[in-house]
Amino acid sequence: MKLKFKKYSLPILASLSLLGAALPAQAQMYGDVTIDSGSPNPIEVTGVGGGSRSAKGIAGTESTSTGDCVGFVDGQPDHTLVLKKYFKSLTVTSESSTDTTMVVKGPDGVWCNDDLRDKNAGITGDWKAGTYEVWVGSYSKSKSVPYKLRITR
Repeated sequence: MKLKFKKYSLPILASLSLLGAALPAQAQMYGDVTIDSGSPNPIEVTGVGGGSRSAKGIAGTESTSTGDCVGFVDGQPDHTLVLKKYFKSLTVTSESSTDTTMVVKGPDGVWCNDDLRDKNAGITGDWKAGTYEVWVGSYSKSKSVPYKLRITR
């Protein structure tokens, strides 16, 4: 198993999560998340978003069915989300005191959003099993945006 951590990592918590161990619903960690039917609900992961690349450049489009691809992100995703099964209802949101944007690439395509809930970006709906790359962005180029990624089902 290859573990990939972006930014600051807490390998013990992230490794436990990847192995399917039950973490407290409010556990905070940096890095990637694997979710199956036994995973905590919600799962929260912290990070720092923003970057110098345009969200529409990463997404390859200006708009998707979930919103416009706006703002600036890193060249690499902030998180990788692995879903071990299909989820009929799953929501991924960024929670921050700063206005955030989001790009998600997955098995069925790409989705963007800005302001799902107030100034927090998010994607909600049914999600196929598979691997998703998640970028959290800011409106200002190269501005760092601390956030909490909240995944609920």
